[in-house]
Parts: sequence; C-alpha cells; structure tokens
Amino acid sequence: MNNQTLNPIDWQSQFQQFVIEQMASDPAHDLGHIQRVVTSGIALCEIEQAELAIVLPACWLHDCVNVDKKSPLRDQGSRLSADCAIKYLSKIGYPAQYFDQIHHAIAAHSFSANIATETLEAQVVQDADRLDALGAIGLSRCLMLGATWGSQLYDPLDPFAIERDLDDKNFCIDHFYVKLKGLVNTMKTDAGLIQAQQRWDLMQQFLDQLGNETGHASR
Repeated sequence: MNNQTLNPIDWQSQFQQFVIEQMASDPAHDLGHIQRVVTSGIALCEIEQAELAIVLPACWLHDCVNVDKKSPLRDQGSRLSADCAIKYLSKIGYPAQYFDQIHHAIAAHSFSANIATETLEAQVVQDADRLDALGAIGLSRCLMLGATWGSQLYDPLDPFAIERDLDDKNFCIDHFYVKLKGLVNTMKTDAGLIQAQQRWDLMQQFLDQLGNETGHASR
C-alpha cells in the first residue's frame, strides 16, 4: 500500500477491536479515554497539518499495554505500548514506513517516561492525551480515580493546601495543583495550548465554586 491509497481512517475498526482486547481494568485508561484522545488527535492533526497516518494509530494504541500506576515499571509503560503497537501493526499489514514515527509518538506521550517529542506528530499525540486530563472530563476523572483509590475529596481543615504541603495521594483536590494545572504549560502545539487553557479555566471555576461552598478561598 502506498501513500496515495492509504486512508488511516479505514483502519480504525481494527485498531478499536485490538484496544478492546487489550483493555485492563483501569478506569483512567478505558475505551472512552482512547476514543477521546483519538478525537482530539484528529482535530489537532488537522489544525497543525500533521501526518494522520502516524497520529491516528498512535492515538488508538498509545495505552495498549497498561502498567499499574504503583508498579516500578510505570515509567516504561509507554515504551512497552510502543513495542506492542508496532508488533500489532506489522501483523495487520499497516505500512511499515510509518513504524518508527508511530513508535516514537507512543513512547514520548507519557508524562512519567519524560521522553522529548522530536516530531510534530509526537507533539500532537502527547497534547491529545494530556487534554483528556483537563476540562470536564479531566475533572471527572480526577474525582473518580480519587474515590477508586480511597482518597478524600479535600482536607476539611485546609481544602486548598494554603498552610500545608500538597498531598494528592490523600486528597483529590490537591492533584489539581500537583499536576493538572501544570499540564497547560506542557502543551507542545499552539492548538493544544489554546484548548488546554480553556479546559483549565473550567476547572478553575469549579475550584472557585468549591471554595465558596466550603468557606475557603481557592488558590
């Protein structure tokens, strides 16, 4: 198959089926997360004029190997997913000329892996993944995961950690400040940065309202 005849959209049903088969019981990285990253990836790809034949499979397959957040192998999860993705793409006959860039885009998307994004496509995939941690979905995911892991919503004595150290292992709201707010400035594409700021503005409104309801000024 050559570049003229390749339409990566035609491969989506295969990608989705593989992802469903690989799914682990991680509510933060379920099929919904993958589909949202794909949607954001396609939109960013169009705006930034990146190569969809790289971005689309990378978005679908970026979490095809799930490593528990508490595992010592956590920072290797994206590399393991990249390896698994290329093995799968080779098996189904996806054009091999894209493999190196797909592998890099998947490996570099992870926050914990700390791999520099060397291509526009890798930047698009990373931004698309990080956007899912912001906005209405990001807010909901944060609170859902906190409940799953047994965290309290906030410290009733100091909800916004004004006079204590941030502790997002025990308080969900602390994670907004430990990680999520900082994601805005990690965006690599102009389009991703605009969307990230818009999504954080919504989260800040939530925090301000929470402050009003608890009688504590938010950060």
